[in-house]
Amino acid sequence: MALTGLEIFKLLPKTNCKKCGRPTCLAFAMQLAQKKANLTDCPDVSEEAKNVLGAASAPPIKLITLKAGEKIFKVGEETVLYRHEEKFHNPTGVGVTIRDDLDGGAFSERLKKIDGLKFTRVGTEIGIDIIAVQNMSKNVEKFSSATKMVADNSHLALILMSDSVENMRSALDVCGNKRPLLWSANAQNYEGMARLAKEKNCPLIVSAPRLEELADLTEKIKSLGVSEMILDYNSARLKDVLQGLTKVRRAALKKNFRPLGFSTITYVKENDGYQEIIKASTYLAKYAGIVVLDVCEPWQIMPLLTVRQNIFTDPQKPVQVEPKLYQVGQANENSPLLFTTNFSLTYYTVEGEVEASRTPAYILAVDTEGTSVLTAYSGDKLNEKVVAKAMANAKVEEKIKHKKLIIPGLVAVMTAKLKEELGWEILVGPKEASGIPSYLRSTWS
Repeated sequence: MALTGLEIFKLLPKTNCKKCGRPTCLAFAMQLAQKKANLTDCPDVSEEAKNVLGAASAPPIKLITLKAGEKIFKVGEETVLYRHEEKFHNPTGVGVTIRDDLDGGAFSERLKKIDGLKFTRVGTEIGIDIIAVQNMSKNVEKFSSATKMVADNSHLALILMSDSVENMRSALDVCGNKRPLLWSANAQNYEGMARLAKEKNCPLIVSAPRLEELADLTEKIKSLGVSEMILDYNSARLKDVLQGLTKVRRAALKKNFRPLGFSTITYVKENDGYQEIIKASTYLAKYAGIVVLDVCEPWQIMPLLTVRQNIFTDPQKPVQVEPKLYQVGQANENSPLLFTTNFSLTYYTVEGEVEASRTPAYILAVDTEGTSVLTAYSGDKLNEKVVAKAMANAKVEEKIKHKKLIIPGLVAVMTAKLKEELGWEILVGPKEASGIPSYLRSTWS
């Protein structure tokens, strides 16, 4: 359990030397208790105190790393229940299963499809993180052979899924430069799995149908020398899993309950692909650290990755594009010029519609600190002077000779002031980006 400020104070030097940047040792102790300071800020703390305080001041949710060559996947170390309190740090990992009992052709085809699950959305590449090899055959040779093929031919992090310690050991021996996650230890096999995880220096998934059993198992596994764990609260009902994930997060963050101070993992398998993605999205939102699915079609995976991208952006730092003049197609001095804000979603929506019009054009991304058109205008981050400055910085007049500017229809009210400020002809474009193709084909001249 967490130490109070006074308990921490008793372990400090009590010299009030101010080397930590705080006026007194008591003030430093209070900030340590609130996790607003680091123990390393005190240069004079004793080794004994470091041992006690180091454990007490550790992050409430353990950081776990998986390695696939130079690529590292991180999960854990979250500090808040709600994104607006600060932000979520490590996005939920998305994994897809592959069975070791598939025949050679089907196995290779599925592996290739899984490894290619990458997409570009609002200028950012998104993709899955993990491939989970299932020991469905229960056969040691098939499991190790499937694992080796995945390890040799995939850039993704690896989860090994088997109840057999012997089969797991054989698979670990062929993982190459990957550091996989072992799924899983339960009440029957935890001693053997823990010894193997410690020997191979791999994180371990702990599975149980009740939170009390999970907490009991993590303490037993810790005593065997394994500290890197992920919790699998398994239940067939969405409601029960969702409640379990929430209780684990609250216990770790609000109560600093160390036996449940780990990230969580869920495995979603449904006969209906739509339902599988719906359930996975629910777990991703609250509060799964990793979600593993059976489906692997691009149209199924992309919506889930989109949900993750939306949740794990920093709410205090909107995703932005560089404010500058962008060229779409083979634009020249007679091509249309549009402007929008540098909020990524807004810019890429406009760019997509300009591309769809098949009309070469320029788009000026105006710096509005990553806010949308109406938000920027209402906050006075988008006005005639801001647009004029953006045009000057981009040296628009050196590239465009017609002196016509198409503005978003939502800010048509800016027309007169823009005309006065720029001396250009101002054309009011459509209110919605979807109207850009028809506008450019029929109205632009």
